[in-house]
Amino acid sequence: MQKKEAFDLQIIVQKFGGTSVATSELIKNVARRVVQTKEKGYDVVVVVSARGHTTDELLELAESVSPHPPERELDMLLATGEQVSIALLAMAIHELGYQVVSFTGYQAGIYTDKAHTKARILRVEPDRILRELKAGKIVVVAGFQGVTEDLEITTLGRGGSDTTAVALAAALKAQICEIYTDVDGVYTADPRVVEKPLKLDFVSYEEMLELASLGALVLQPRAVEFAKHYQVPLHVRSSFNQHEGTRVEEATKMEEYRLVSGIAHDLNVAKIGLFNVPDRPGIAKQIFKALADEHINVDMIIQSWMRDGRNDISFTVTRNDLHKALPVVERVANEIGASGVAYNDRVAKVSIVGAGMVTNPGVAAAMFEALADEGINIEMISTSEIKISCVIAEDQAIKAVRALHAKFFEQQS
Repeated sequence: MQKKEAFDLQIIVQKFGGTSVATSELIKNVARRVVQTKEKGYDVVVVVSARGHTTDELLELAESVSPHPPERELDMLLATGEQVSIALLAMAIHELGYQVVSFTGYQAGIYTDKAHTKARILRVEPDRILRELKAGKIVVVAGFQGVTEDLEITTLGRGGSDTTAVALAAALKAQICEIYTDVDGVYTADPRVVEKPLKLDFVSYEEMLELASLGALVLQPRAVEFAKHYQVPLHVRSSFNQHEGTRVEEATKMEEYRLVSGIAHDLNVAKIGLFNVPDRPGIAKQIFKALADEHINVDMIIQSWMRDGRNDISFTVTRNDLHKALPVVERVANEIGASGVAYNDRVAKVSIVGAGMVTNPGVAAAMFEALADEGINIEMISTSEIKISCVIAEDQAIKAVRALHAKFFEQQS
């Protein structure tokens, strides 16, 4: 997607999630909020997710007729959820006396690759949206979906409406992209797990990308990548009140000194191990290229040194991808002469994220101490400059999050 010059418009992109449009009254509430923004003189583009649990219900419907439905047909089905939302919201805005038009992803000019059910946006051609904005209309766009060059409908995977919103904001050179959700912003931990997490006023793109990638559900990682690359300011806030939320922007010196910004946890994790793998050049490439060819994303990777020129290699994938990954890994294991393959789908990942880790030693030790004090065993460890992740038993994830939050936030307050 190419960077574009600013247009002669004051554009704000607003994204509303499924819980924000779950009922007719909530849709009317969103319509009023959109109109309030329009009345302030802004040109408004609204991105909407499927209502409530619609996507889950459509998935269940698909599985009731086919346990493993073709991904192309699944995209055809799932894309209908957002189309219901955009039509209803457009009707509600029209009822308030404002000109409005709704667009599918295709009509909005969102082009993707061919990876059905988890497509990536390649470019946005916003000409049609711009024409409607210049005509004074509010534009409502279906999130989560796009179209290939061959005009095949695709969906972007879970949280894809966030990506739609940020990609549109980048293409339209919007002043800000507001992500409305059912929480007041980005917290130091999941409010459903920790009793009194702290709301962050600001968080850097880098920290937000790590938190999103590590399981924080408030933003989708690809959306944060778009925002960082195209310098789109984000504002995560609640659709149920007028409070200020959390702004996601470039880091300032003050934020860089914050030791830990958040605790994230992810239950959608599975661990796969290959045993007695030959220790020679090209083996790792053979394993992970085979997975990449099947569009399977690998997260943490550990290689254990053994004797006699052989190693064990362990890595994690999402549980959703486990059924696709295992046949690939078993095939490659036979090809390379590994002695066996095992998996564990009852693990979780807990992580701490903070830009201040770069210049503060001892953070890892403090994390490991907090987990050890709770009797939690660490199975895998992964680090970057601003995050530390540990794979642990799934049934200890909640206890781990609470222990880490107490260690890095409650004991310091």
